[in-house]
Amino acid sequence: MAFRTALRRAATPSRARFLSQAATATAAATSTSVGGGLTKPVAGLSHPDPDAASHQAALVNIHAPFMVATYSRPGPIFVHGEGSYLYDLEARKYLDFTAGIAVNSLGHCDPQVTELIAKQAGTLVHASNLYYNMWTGQLSMLLVEKTIASGGMHDAAAVFICNSGSEANEAGIKFARKVGKVLDPSGAKVEIVSFRNAFHGRTMGSLSATPNPKYQAPFAPMMPGFRVGEYNDIAGLEALITDKTCGVIVEPIQGEGGVQVASEAFLVALGKRCREVGAVLHYDEIQCGLSRTGSLWAHSHLPHEAHPDILTTAKALGNGFPIGATIVNAHVADKIKVGDHGTTFGGNPLACRVAHSIVTRLAEPALQEQVVAKGAVFARGFKQLMDKYPGLISEIRGKGLILGVQLTEDPAPIVQAARERGLLVITAGTNTLRFVPSLLVTEGEIQEGLKILDRAIEATRAKA
Repeated sequence: MAFRTALRRAATPSRARFLSQAATATAAATSTSVGGGLTKPVAGLSHPDPDAASHQAALVNIHAPFMVATYSRPGPIFVHGEGSYLYDLEARKYLDFTAGIAVNSLGHCDPQVTELIAKQAGTLVHASNLYYNMWTGQLSMLLVEKTIASGGMHDAAAVFICNSGSEANEAGIKFARKVGKVLDPSGAKVEIVSFRNAFHGRTMGSLSATPNPKYQAPFAPMMPGFRVGEYNDIAGLEALITDKTCGVIVEPIQGEGGVQVASEAFLVALGKRCREVGAVLHYDEIQCGLSRTGSLWAHSHLPHEAHPDILTTAKALGNGFPIGATIVNAHVADKIKVGDHGTTFGGNPLACRVAHSIVTRLAEPALQEQVVAKGAVFARGFKQLMDKYPGLISEIRGKGLILGVQLTEDPAPIVQAARERGLLVITAGTNTLRFVPSLLVTEGEIQEGLKILDRAIEATRAKA
């Protein structure tokens, strides 16, 4: 009875749908006779993690044995989203500053995206790449046009559509290898260069370009032909990138690596060195692109000599619907022939129609201006927290709405304390709190989140 009452109080525009999902999940938990109930209140906490007797814990216990244990998750089960908020099985409301790890740039359950998915699902979902469809070409053309208009990748020419960021980077790595083979038929030009603290994906090629022992060691040996350099080290580029280098992959802002920002001088020098040796320059903007920095691409402010030959995107491209894209210039596109690469699901009309609408909206100058303004609100709030907790916060990094707060200690207790007060934040790199909210987050929501974060930090200081 108490659980149903809590659900009735959930005030969201999609209340009926939320109630239905929650009721279904609750029935699944109770029907198995594994206990169940509301999470018990905890003094000072509005959102304590579900206890062992809760419905949420019961469902987790049912499902976990059937799931490969690749993640360690906290207790809440989210069943509904609306804008900047998520709601768990007990109808508790959380302010989400993670946006699905920089995915939901238009927020959760955006009405326009929802409508498009429903409309296209009733028209055509998949017909394979054996045939043309109405939307793969439309999205490809839009990405090229908007990229050039934004001031980024001035010679963008063609696009390969796939299903994820890892797949987009795999395509970029393969394309770089093919260019190297064409330029040097001897087969010596095959090396791929990436940088310390980079994250490019978990498939074997993209993983080989992700020089983090935590990710690589369980699956070693990595693919041959990969070299690692130091991010922002201009002096080391000449020895790192040689005539054997076919491609260099780099994030203009390293997201997983701790929201580390590449200097303009480094990216210009990187572009120059790639041209000198005939290597393909590949920008991975899967996390920092699509207006998250306040321009369509994080590199849009750079001079042409620093522009990439390959540009990869995913995450925000589908606002949660799986899709990725590899944008290339003619230098690369002319060397890729029929049969060189492919995908079964990539370019399906449902994903591409959704992404076409999303790119159109994210490319709007008014939205981008707001991203810059909202980023400044965050930065001011973080500066106040730094002044209040000088021994804890050592640096604030990032641009627009991809921001990192560097801590002097493990952020896990703060992440938990924030969650148990209704705020979702995530970590990155070493002791970094990462903030990648919806680009439509309001100033009021930002201020709300900063207050919760302050209370969470204060609570961890009290325990310490």
